[in-house]
Amino acid sequence: MSRTSTLSPDDCQEDTAPDQRPWLVRRGLLLESGPQRRLALGGFINQLGTAAFLATAPLYALRVIGLPIEQVGLGLGVAGVVGLLAGPPVGHLADRRGPHGVFLVTLLIQAVAMVSLLFAHSFVAFMAAVAVTDLAGASGGAARGPMIRRFGGDEVPRFRSYLRSAAFLASTFGALAAGVVIQLDSGSAYRALVLANALTFVGCAAVMLRLPGLEPLPASTGSDRWLALRDKPYLAFVVLDGILWIQGEVVTYALPLWVVLHTHAPRWFAGIAIAVNTVMVVVLQIRTSRGIKGGQVAGRATRRAGLAFLVGMAVIAMASDLPGWAAAAIMTAGVAVHTVGSLWHAAGSMELRFRLAPAHAQGQYSGVFGIGMGLCYTVAPGLLGLLCLSWGVPGWLVMGGVFVAAGLAMPFVVRWAGQSRELGV
Repeated sequence: MSRTSTLSPDDCQEDTAPDQRPWLVRRGLLLESGPQRRLALGGFINQLGTAAFLATAPLYALRVIGLPIEQVGLGLGVAGVVGLLAGPPVGHLADRRGPHGVFLVTLLIQAVAMVSLLFAHSFVAFMAAVAVTDLAGASGGAARGPMIRRFGGDEVPRFRSYLRSAAFLASTFGALAAGVVIQLDSGSAYRALVLANALTFVGCAAVMLRLPGLEPLPASTGSDRWLALRDKPYLAFVVLDGILWIQGEVVTYALPLWVVLHTHAPRWFAGIAIAVNTVMVVVLQIRTSRGIKGGQVAGRATRRAGLAFLVGMAVIAMASDLPGWAAAAIMTAGVAVHTVGSLWHAAGSMELRFRLAPAHAQGQYSGVFGIGMGLCYTVAPGLLGLLCLSWGVPGWLVMGGVFVAAGLAMPFVVRWAGQSRELGV
């Protein structure tokens, strides 16, 4: 006896109808219209101005304000420390009051601080402007974390990977804009860039304004603002992850100096290496994040990343005694391997960042995560300068060994964290 189909003609038509979405959406290059696309667009605009400003901030202080180089370094260093301290308390505020409104306030504060920099004529005024900017920036990052988690839904790793790709692309365009300003090297050009950065904060706020509000989630374990700082497994994750994030400075900081000071490769190869890294991240980050869902899977991805960093850095180190074009070729291969490791690490890191944090305290935990990221970027230049540039080939291997050790330890930290929370597969 045959079984009669219950599908209607409409059902069949729906199953066989071609995908009518735009080509960019079908290919994953553009998110579908909605909160995720707005959050990505706002982040792109924000990062575009921030990248351009960071590349020119020291020169603005030197050329326009007329500060000595010692005061420039001190001012930027103090601002960075102030920004690191803001994340957890503001993140807690976002958890309890709602992240949307808090994030908008931080953007407007950054815009005002940037405009005030145009009127800074002393060291104190310069330091105050950049400190408020960094303070609001770190606070905004903590408030943005819960929005990424909640708007990302079940696809947080993929969504966060898309955001990272967009941020890389924005950073590239921002660096190009900064290069034009540096080439002009005039007070008017530097001031125009500062004003443009202020406008990007306003533009980001305009995009974010259309996002739906998010009500605070009920706190099942109380609303202690220091909850994340007492979470030992999460702090261990932040430490290991911060060590691994130093890898981001290998290509952008250590490699260009290595090319110029220790190899026979053409000097312009440093730009090619950064371009290879950027293109691979933009094109492959989303694809790499597929399947990295759950704590244990993310821990294993991080372990693979540490091994890839060692291999990539060992290959780069081999270029020191090779002829010019051979050195460039071998370093291209090393950068490619290193970038594959960075793709695995970023996917695993973002999964664990949200997976290990309670739903009601995503802002506070994002603030603590931001401290680890900030410290890594503070430590990276000195550490990479000592190991990779001063020690030479052995230093590259030692730094790679540090990455391996951090990657191998991550699955153990994930299992430790799993004793007190549900982490998935």
